Amino acid sequence: MFEESRNFYVDIACEQRNHYGEHICGDVFRSKRIMTENRIVAVLSDGMGHGVKANVMATFTAAFAVNFTEEHKDFEKIADIIMNTLPVCAERKMSYSTFTIVDIDQTGIVKIMSYSNPEILVYNGKKSMNLEWEDIEMTTTKNKGKMLRATEFEPKKGDRIIFCSDGVSQAGLGSEEYPFGWGMENCDDYVVRLISKTSDISAAQLSSLVVAQAFKRDNYHAKDDISCATVYFRDPRKCLICTGPPFNPENDSEYAEIAADFVGKKIICGGTSSEIIARELKLKIYDKLEGDFDPGMPPQFELDGFDLVTEGILTLTRIYDLLKQYHNLNFRLCKGSADTIVSTLLNSDEICFLVGTGINTTNQDPSLLNIELEVRRTVVNRIARILDEVFLKDVKIIYL
Repeated sequence: MFEESRNFYVDIACEQRNHYGEHICGDVFRSKRIMTENRIVAVLSDGMGHGVKANVMATFTAAFAVNFTEEHKDFEKIADIIMNTLPVCAERKMSYSTFTIVDIDQTGIVKIMSYSNPEILVYNGKKSMNLEWEDIEMTTTKNKGKMLRATEFEPKKGDRIIFCSDGVSQAGLGSEEYPFGWGMENCDDYVVRLISKTSDISAAQLSSLVVAQAFKRDNYHAKDDISCATVYFRDPRKCLICTGPPFNPENDSEYAEIAADFVGKKIICGGTSSEIIARELKLKIYDKLEGDFDPGMPPQFELDGFDLVTEGILTLTRIYDLLKQYHNLNFRLCKGSADTIVSTLLNSDEICFLVGTGINTTNQDPSLLNIELEVRRTVVNRIARILDEVFLKDVKIIYL
């Protein structure tokens, strides 16, 4: 039922911290999965200065870079379009944004291009990779003489790419310990120590720790916007969510078998679904008596071999609401079943929804039976879409 995964999963994350006193970051990170070509494009742009103006320029730059890279334009052409479109600083005679582009062909090579951003760090396992970089001198009239740096390589499982804004490299600038800034060499040493200690550290954790170190070097008073993006090629983490009974009761055994055979995190959202799986697998459902609970949500249950068992529609709706809010300022996941499931989903790479299309006969109001089925499908589709488009997860839905 489940297809074999590709050799590795591309884990991408970016952590950012605003310049002290600013409510908006002057660095912008964008990524896009191009499903038809099995590609991912990731861009980090640093707007000159900080605050709203820097954010606007960086946003334009990142959007242009993602779109033109998707269209397979060569790097010099992309850089030329961006530089010709954005205004130029009257004092420094340079574009208002710098940028790094990472173009990942998941069946082939990775191409990297950078304009005026700090050195890009690439790792094979626990060791830094010394890639051959090409210096590209731009030749168009307006941008003649400006330099780009580019490289490409074929990634292997365990490889990582780290690219930052100069809020990382210049952290601590002018201090007694780092008069010229923390620098990417020190950042490299720090990353090597982290990877050596925790070989499977996630992209999100690694980016977060690098930003935290840069912030520390600035004496917890960021003198610039600080951004660190990480790409990590690793084994995929999988999650299965079962919800709703099968359309035909004759498929109950297949439904339970799919759940039992799945390798990864397993969650059941729905009382009827859990009863079917427990009956078919000859297991017993227990009330969950320990752990964190959300008083506004239905209780949780325990079933051997499954990570979480909870109610269906209310929980799924709450999951969707949490995913929509996730990137809002100061948002934090709390305790409770929906929050736990969201955390599991965001820590997974390949997510499968096993959706039963039968009517839940435990509902006492016949007029609500078809409505409940339609709501379940709609909510699952919305969750799948946001996981795919916003969080770049590999998502599929199996209807039974």
